[in-house]
Amino acid sequence: MRTLTFTSLFPNQIQPNHCIFIHRRMSHFARRPGNDVAVVAPVPYFPGWLRGSSWHTYSQIPRQERIDNLDTYHPRYPLIPKVAMALHGYLMFIGSRELVLRLHREKPFDFIDAHYVFPDGFAAVLLGEMLGVPVIVSARGTDMNLFPSFRTIRPMIRWTLTRVAGGIGVCSPLKDLMIAHGLSPEKAQVIGNGVEWDLFQPVVQSSARDRLGIPHGGKVIVSVGGLIERKGFHFLIPAVARILPRHPHLRLYIIGGGPARHQLEALIRRHDLDGRVFLKGPQPNADLKYWYSAADVSALTSSREGWPNVILESMACGTPVVATGVFGVPEVIVSPQLGVMVEQSVPSIAGGLEEALSKDWDRAGVAQHARQRTWEVVARELAEYFEQRLRSLPSQPQHGFATTSA
Repeated sequence: MRTLTFTSLFPNQIQPNHCIFIHRRMSHFARRPGNDVAVVAPVPYFPGWLRGSSWHTYSQIPRQERIDNLDTYHPRYPLIPKVAMALHGYLMFIGSRELVLRLHREKPFDFIDAHYVFPDGFAAVLLGEMLGVPVIVSARGTDMNLFPSFRTIRPMIRWTLTRVAGGIGVCSPLKDLMIAHGLSPEKAQVIGNGVEWDLFQPVVQSSARDRLGIPHGGKVIVSVGGLIERKGFHFLIPAVARILPRHPHLRLYIIGGGPARHQLEALIRRHDLDGRVFLKGPQPNADLKYWYSAADVSALTSSREGWPNVILESMACGTPVVATGVFGVPEVIVSPQLGVMVEQSVPSIAGGLEEALSKDWDRAGVAQHARQRTWEVVARELAEYFEQRLRSLPSQPQHGFATTSA
């Protein structure tokens, strides 16, 4: 089966960790017998000679690269930040169509696998109609839990969902939102993300702390995520301040970068948490197992999520989680033996941290549970769903799909 994965949410040479979960899903899918995947991951055009802007990064992304087993292409498309949002899907289509046509002529695609309903899925449907091939779109989070509230975008989301051959939500609430906005229920499916067991596995806590320079005494909380408002660090930091009198040696390490760094630094100073809360910036994906293993608990305090990989990755390292019970979180923390779910408020988060830090967790059991949800499992579910949807199309040729366990 020849598949075109179309999404702007994909790693590249300059941003190797960018939405790596999509790469993992399709890389493992491509390893199954009979599957052939090419990736088109468009990026906004930015002139290479114009420096001094965060957008300059886009000019450094290669036009073509091989990422593991996937040939990946990065066509450019015009975009005016904060102005062209309603046109974003059209512009992405215009910037990608010549490349997609060329690839299709060289080796025809059987269908398009699109990620993010808008703008990526919208552009993918336009490409699918141009090529005469079906499109299956995956909802990831903000594309369905926020974008439909925008008046100018909502009709394009509905247009997209009424024309696709199938729709995948990474959690049940996203699937339900897709149906509410036009996707036929019989086309809808939930397929959550997986975990890369080779990358995320337990490390002896003392060894992990030695490696990272973390003192052995005292409790440690780790939180991994971009420094943006919806990740809720402005709730987590005051919650740590609230429980600090009962945990005088407690430390919080926040892993990630983003535009809210200066505000969070000010919040740390305001609560007199210098030397207790540390903003460690982005870390290599391969190093995250040491951060999770060094911690007594990890925390995710978001207002919105899809299927948060950081929860499953933490659990795969044997580290229980305190997380706001939003969207896909209850589908990951399916038992109180795996973590504590809270509301996004300082008192609730503080109470959840207290509970988690005082509990004697079966860390081996936590890791074993997470290990059941590997990317190989996800790839098998994906192959079965793709086959089912494409066979349901009257004019679709019956191609062979490898759906048995690899």
